[in-house]
Amino acid sequence: MFKALGLESPGRPPAHAIRSLEESALPDGDVTVAVAYSGLNYKDGLVLTGRGNLVKSYPHVPGIDLAGTVEESTHPDFAPGDAVLLTGWGVGERHWGGFAEKARVSGDWLTPLPDGLDPRRAMAAGTAGLAAMLGVQALEQHNVAPGEDPVLVTGASGGVGSLAVALLARAGYRVAAATGRTEHHDYLLELGAAEVIDREELAGPPEGPLEHQRWAGCIDAVGGDLLARVLTQIRYGGSVPAVGLAGGAQLGASVVPFLLRGINLLGIDTVYCPAERRASAWQRLAQDLPGELLDGLTREVGLAEVPDLGARILAGEVRGRVVVAPGS
Repeated sequence: MFKALGLESPGRPPAHAIRSLEESALPDGDVTVAVAYSGLNYKDGLVLTGRGNLVKSYPHVPGIDLAGTVEESTHPDFAPGDAVLLTGWGVGERHWGGFAEKARVSGDWLTPLPDGLDPRRAMAAGTAGLAAMLGVQALEQHNVAPGEDPVLVTGASGGVGSLAVALLARAGYRVAAATGRTEHHDYLLELGAAEVIDREELAGPPEGPLEHQRWAGCIDAVGGDLLARVLTQIRYGGSVPAVGLAGGAQLGASVVPFLLRGINLLGIDTVYCPAERRASAWQRLAQDLPGELLDGLTREVGLAEVPDLGARILAGEVRGRVVVAPGS
């Protein structure tokens, strides 16, 4: 028997309950994992509140991230006792996820836990950390190097934004953190931001197809109108990795900044990111994120607290990262 948070039927929010289930209830897969920790992400909030129509079949166990130890395996790359993590691949959406003490998944979806990360810290990073690191690597690959001009991070108080601020600062960039929550000013400075700006500075439609060249680049977790405005302020040759859509999925942008300033809008995918690229990002996270810093922006909860937090993360009321201990 194992404990799981189950979504029982569709709705807004779906009916939910914490259940004790038999292993025979687990979905098909060639690896069974004893889950030590999961993490809370924006997409989990969508699933937990029934928004986005992401879950097609009920009952369902949510949780798009998990980390733990292999219990059983017929996959050639994994054996009992291996420490592993999983992010993406539709887990927690189309396939039962990590808000449970056990998960059964395809071994092709698993990543070996890198040296320097334990399961709790891996989930403190989670999909948010993977997205942030892929964003940093995308800036590096497109020649946005540390310099005088700042790199902007939007949605900086959230999970992706917090980790992006910390990673960019550790890599030597001058970071400008944009947030709509002024009470998080000191928190963002502690993470390494050189300046904190009010999101309202970036609100509203662009003043024209090109504004003053203000940012060397931007890791954008907001999307929508704010991203459209930011694109007009990127310096010549700069890049913007897009990692989220908390502010909306539509982009009413002009092509002029792409044509006259040669800027790049870079899509960051954490769901089907290839294994080699994914492993490289996780190795960088293990090396570049100090454990003490990660611990300082993370809090731990049990399964019972997860449904309420799902609504709060969508409302922008969750600062930093939340790890879920399904056995507590």
